[in-house]
Amino acid sequence: MDATQAPLPFPRILALFAKEPRAGAKTRLAAACSANRAADIAEAFLFDLLDRFATVADERFVVFTPKDAEGYFRKIAGDRYRILLQTNGDLGARMATFIEDRLQLRQARIVIIGTDSPTLPTAMIGQAFNELETADVVLGPAMDGGYYLLGCTRRLPPIFRGIAWGGPTVLGDTIARLSDPAWRVALLPPWYDVDTPDNWQMLRGHLLALRRAGVDPGAPHTESLLSSPLP
Repeated sequence: MDATQAPLPFPRILALFAKEPRAGAKTRLAAACSANRAADIAEAFLFDLLDRFATVADERFVVFTPKDAEGYFRKIAGDRYRILLQTNGDLGARMATFIEDRLQLRQARIVIIGTDSPTLPTAMIGQAFNELETADVVLGPAMDGGYYLLGCTRRLPPIFRGIAWGGPTVLGDTIARLSDPAWRVALLPPWYDVDTPDNWQMLRGHLLALRRAGVDPGAPHTESLLSSPLP
């Protein structure tokens, strides 16, 4: 390589952490409709996200659970994503294992998302990878007090233990563990998860507003469910 040429940035790895959308998924939504309806919604979110991010990053993973869902995820991932079974433990432990395993192989920029934000713009994934060129950790704050995206590079940050996952203090607790200025932290714009009936109504309004403004939301599977009410 020419001595004047800048080194290539670390490769970009995108991981979608997903649970098979079977009856019993998205319990807070299911309480307002039915277990099967909530599973259909979860599957629509999953399909839309898989399609949207199918060309993002240098490597893409679907990190799935439960173990017996391998065939399901292999079928829907196709050749667009590698599939990998989530390890044991809480969400923090599972994310930490995935990150550690990737960083043991090589230095990389790693971004993890879930399946609760079906309208998450592709640009935010790109921004997260760009931030990781200079930051150690990047977070995408969710409006429920958690985060919709986590990214890191070079080393495992101390943010995966002692967190009440799924609660409203996740983001605050995470930031508290990054108080050492040696950790360079970047922040993305806030976005929303869809876990409750109120979230569903917000999503519905957002999709309708985008259509009215002449913008394709890029979520056809989710849009197909809007014609019938949640209950």
